[in-house]
Amino acid sequence: MSDQLLISTRKGLFSARRQGKGGWALEGVSFLGDNVSLTHQDPRDGAWYAALDHGHFGAKLHRSRDRGATWAEIGVPAYPAPPEGHVEKDFLGREIPWRLIRFWCLAPGLASQPGLLWAGTLPGGLFWSEDHGDTWQMVESLWNMPERRKWMGGGADAPGIHSICVDPRDGNRVAVAVSSGGVWITTDLGRTWTAHTKGMRADYAPPELVEAPESQDPHRMVQCPAAPDTYWVQHHNGIFRSTDNAMSWTEITEVKPSVFGFPVVVHPKDPDTAWFVPAIKDERRIPAEGRVVVNRTRDGGRTFETLHKGLPQAWAYDLVYRHALDLDASGERLAFGSTTGSVWISEDGGDSWLTLAEHLPPVHAVAFV
Repeated sequence: MSDQLLISTRKGLFSARRQGKGGWALEGVSFLGDNVSLTHQDPRDGAWYAALDHGHFGAKLHRSRDRGATWAEIGVPAYPAPPEGHVEKDFLGREIPWRLIRFWCLAPGLASQPGLLWAGTLPGGLFWSEDHGDTWQMVESLWNMPERRKWMGGGADAPGIHSICVDPRDGNRVAVAVSSGGVWITTDLGRTWTAHTKGMRADYAPPELVEAPESQDPHRMVQCPAAPDTYWVQHHNGIFRSTDNAMSWTEITEVKPSVFGFPVVVHPKDPDTAWFVPAIKDERRIPAEGRVVVNRTRDGGRTFETLHKGLPQAWAYDLVYRHALDLDASGERLAFGSTTGSVWISEDGGDSWLTLAEHLPPVHAVAFV
């Protein structure tokens, strides 16, 4: 089990550690006052990566090889210059810039691909590095697809790649999920891409676009390491699962209190076990009835348990972002953080929760390391 948790917040990167039997406490902070949008640990060499969003001054990436004692700024991806006179706009008429806005996810290659690191960004660029993030190359085949221009973006106003799943059996097969852009898969290390959204539906789209790939708005996608044919997606329209290597998806309905939400994690060894943090969708985006709960299925989505022991059950309006729920390698220890600066940890698969913090800055992401 992991005994350390990194908490990426709007005002710094906080570290928490397990203290004795069942207790956890905050122990330090890096980048205090800066907007840390994402933190990632590379399991191949243990390096930590922290993505910072400095707003006007742009996105930066830092790496630590000594578990946060020191950090070094490394390279950031660069978008190509658009063709002369070329302007892209989303469905609301807003211009989509050809420049890095934010890192939205990081994913390592396989052990057989040392140095390979993938980055998903806003506004929809996929990049890869062969030297642990020192330099980056855009995956131009995905950026130049005509279909990419139909991606609409979601709450972040611009399209973004927020989930990258590298197949543990074949590092050339990579699946990416795009906010209001669907699921795309390459089997040749990014040279070609195909859409994989069969079975998904977008009830907010015009009738002729309900099943279109570019209409699908996956909020988060995960793949089970031990059974990689199984994927789970928390979609804007609900919960979807694939058991045929993302060739098709099955919608899971009748999940109380809601099928809407942003994060999902899957058990590393049991593809039928997954966790979600539900909310009310669209204009409100708050927990149902002011109760913070976690939904868990242990039978592939046929039934769900609503877990709440130790979580606030009245006047609580904590929203949980895509990367703000994490599960350690044991499949028993979970943590999630909220937009109101609360963080909870479970050591029994979600049956019970303890409060780690209540007054941190808004939480973007959590990660066991």
